Amino acid sequence: MVNGVVNQQTLLVDLLKATYQNQEVYPLLQQNLDKLNHNFASLLQQWVSEQFAKEPAKAINIARIIVKFSHLIQQFEQGNVEKNLEIAIAGYEIVLQVVTYEAFPQEWDSIQQALSSAYQQRQKILYKTVAELRQSAVQTQNQMKMLAEFQQEFEQAKQQVDELKNQPIIQQIQQTRQEVDELKIVLTRLESTESSSSSQINLQPISPTISDKNSPRECFNTVIFYDIENLTQGNKKPTFEFSLEKIIQQVKQISIVEKIAIQCAYADWSNNRLGILKKDIQKLGIQPVQIFGFSNQRNAADIQLTIDAIELLHSRQSLQVFVIVSGDGAFAYLAQKLHEYAKTVIGCAYKNQTNEVLAAVCDEFVWLPNPGAGSEKEIVNSVEQPTPTKYEAIITDERAVLYYLKTNESYGHLSTQDGVDIGQVKQVFTQMIPGFDHKQQGFKKFKDYLNSVCQGTEFETVFKNGSKNRIVLKLREESNNKVYSTNK
Repeated sequence: MVNGVVNQQTLLVDLLKATYQNQEVYPLLQQNLDKLNHNFASLLQQWVSEQFAKEPAKAINIARIIVKFSHLIQQFEQGNVEKNLEIAIAGYEIVLQVVTYEAFPQEWDSIQQALSSAYQQRQKILYKTVAELRQSAVQTQNQMKMLAEFQQEFEQAKQQVDELKNQPIIQQIQQTRQEVDELKIVLTRLESTESSSSSQINLQPISPTISDKNSPRECFNTVIFYDIENLTQGNKKPTFEFSLEKIIQQVKQISIVEKIAIQCAYADWSNNRLGILKKDIQKLGIQPVQIFGFSNQRNAADIQLTIDAIELLHSRQSLQVFVIVSGDGAFAYLAQKLHEYAKTVIGCAYKNQTNEVLAAVCDEFVWLPNPGAGSEKEIVNSVEQPTPTKYEAIITDERAVLYYLKTNESYGHLSTQDGVDIGQVKQVFTQMIPGFDHKQQGFKKFKDYLNSVCQGTEFETVFKNGSKNRIVLKLREESNNKVYSTNK
């Protein structure tokens, strides 16, 4: 397995070098068709992410090479075309980490079009596969019909055999049984007289084999689909009052769940507001699936999630448990279709925002705490002492940090012209949110990140005393007497 990974990584580097040097890539792909699989797509994203982190100054040049390579493999028609498209999609999606609309609008738009084309190609392949499966089902039904006819003929033959039985034959059978019983008695006597010389059969080599066959073995039988838009209650003002890690723990507590094979999270990951989830996504091994909402289609994530579920239903027979993290009623139809193939469906969502039909058709349901269930008083008490240990399990919303700055007496000068120095604000963010890094949210500078957080709130950043070298955070004059809520 290790050699396979090394070989794939070597192939990836060779392909990217050939792409960069404008050399022929297709001959190299033809020689390594067996390595162009799902693991290669994951390796591509992992390798590119590491390169972006190691050499941020060269990130945009690396991204352009990846886009060029993705174009080439998208058009490569040998081997498994579906896997080729998966590798191309992985390349397009990973470069969007650095090729943003704000910085490179034309390149961003070109990548979006290429990605949309790749998704449409994969969808056509899926439709073709479904048609082939339907044809196979018709053939299976014909075979079942023939089997039923054979069964009927067998019953008739059995009836004829029973009719041939007569009394003399029955008597002969009984006599033969009696002779067999007498032989058994003689054999038992012989064994008793020769027991001293007879050798015992050693069953020890057989015992481990029997034990291995009887011992239960866990298998990777579960897939989890996350509808991030449903979890965050929208893309414009998302809320993050949930824990992906706790969701996984609750799912694992269900007895039928053995090991999790696949996790996919569907969202528009180019949205900077979702940057807070990226660290957990990587830590928990969840595959981010980019959704652009073709032509502003509202249910783009639901459609892609359903397509992937049906595809896995037919391609991965070992998957027996399908977990849908969403309260959207449209998934009730998907759950019913999965039941037709004898699959178990587990739902997971907020109780007050879950469709009743979806909850009814699921075999199990994991209820998440309703958003905003805590009182404002509880929120105030939870931010009285800014120790990193205390906030590690509490702070899930960056705006709670702003609320803390307003309510804590140490920062009372927020309402004055002095404000709080931006360096001091960054220190509070770092203390209250473990692992905080504004760059992971898609912002090169902390001030840009802070401006984004302050949008729609009573806070603003200004130059202190007109000096462009010193930026402070302060309350807007019209908001000095208002109470700020941590809810987005």
